Amino acid sequence: MVLSENDAGKRLTSAAAKGDVADVRRMLEECRVHPDTINEFGKTALQVMMMGNNNVACLLLENGADPNIQDNFGITPAHDAARTGFLDTLHVLVDYGASVNIPDKSGALPIHIAIREGYRDVVEYLAPRSNLGHQDTRGDTALDIAMATCTPDIVELLKRQLESTLA
Repeated sequence: MVLSENDAGKRLTSAAAKGDVADVRRMLEECRVHPDTINEFGKTALQVMMMGNNNVACLLLENGADPNIQDNFGITPAHDAARTGFLDTLHVLVDYGASVNIPDKSGALPIHIAIREGYRDVVEYLAPRSNLGHQDTRGDTALDIAMATCTPDIVELLKRQLESTLA
């Protein structure tokens, strides 16, 4: 089946957003749609996939999807996984080469977002992989954000991580 690029992007992103692994596979393998084909909103399947659906994420990444693709706001799939607390999806993204040190347009790294959202397990995973000295556009580091959101356990986690990187 031959699809226009617009139709291909729309159908692939729709299947990914629904978490329809079979349809995503069919689009990639039978229709030979590139995994980074964009839909009418300029988004790829990886950017709109149903978070938490690791089968869709793996399928897209195995077929060459860019794990570091950014939207118009600089948001990567890792930012989205951190925002929604899907640690398993974040693992998959990182395993396929996603950087957790790409800032969005506000300068936020995925760890900044995970702290704001209160996902301790995500913060714990990201802390040793993140540039904890990175400042967002307001000048806040991950530790600054944790202190401002009054999350003492995350503050302690980050302080321990910072100490271990200095040692």
